[in-house]
Amino acid sequence: MSEPRRVLVTGGNRGIGLAIARSFAEAGHHVAVTTRSGAAPEGLAAVTCEVTDTASVDAAFTAAEQALGGPVEVLVANAGITRDQLLMRMSDAEFDEVLDTNLAGAFRCARRASKGMIRLRYGRIIFVSSVVGLYGSPGQANYAASKAGLVGLARSISRELGGRGITANVVAPGFIDTDMTAELPDERRAAYLAAIPAGRFAAPEEVAAAVRFLASDEAGYVTGAVLPVDGGLGMGH
Repeated sequence: MSEPRRVLVTGGNRGIGLAIARSFAEAGHHVAVTTRSGAAPEGLAAVTCEVTDTASVDAAFTAAEQALGGPVEVLVANAGITRDQLLMRMSDAEFDEVLDTNLAGAFRCARRASKGMIRLRYGRIIFVSSVVGLYGSPGQANYAASKAGLVGLARSISRELGGRGITANVVAPGFIDTDMTAELPDERRAAYLAAIPAGRFAAPEEVAAAVRFLASDEAGYVTGAVLPVDGGLGMGH
């Protein structure tokens, strides 16, 4: 295993983010998560953060650094929202809110994390995107645009900071077994499953495993990459 690192997972209080945070903790790393409420999942340190606000991001990192005992070495930018709507009905607010949280929020966190990583000459930045970001999805113009934008963000950071021991990569999950997918109507669930070559949804832990690889010392020569965890759904999109 790589030596223990200081890890911050945004939106790490539920779903995929929580699975990622627990996976790092179980591997012996020092982990903190950000939540809007500040409520801590069992066994994990938590800091309050609103990723749409720069001052809140800065305060959250300061608190996380105190809790972890030093600068954040691994940032997993996972916080995200959806405001699904058909294009012709989508309001400016529905578009702006999703971009501000999913894309600009990830930028704010990466910008703040980079300060400590540059001093350390070491860092791992992992953006949690989605197969939808490059595959597209009706009713999700805002969400898909925000998730596609993370690819350009990661690749620009890779070119800017790659010589300082810092990598920036993207994990693009497909359909994951969560409370949300469990509530899908049977016919819609069957249609989704039919489109996935693997014939099943992923467990959140499978996404966490991909994130942990990109955060590892072994992945030091992997940067600017998009790693799909989608059972073949995107097929390189």
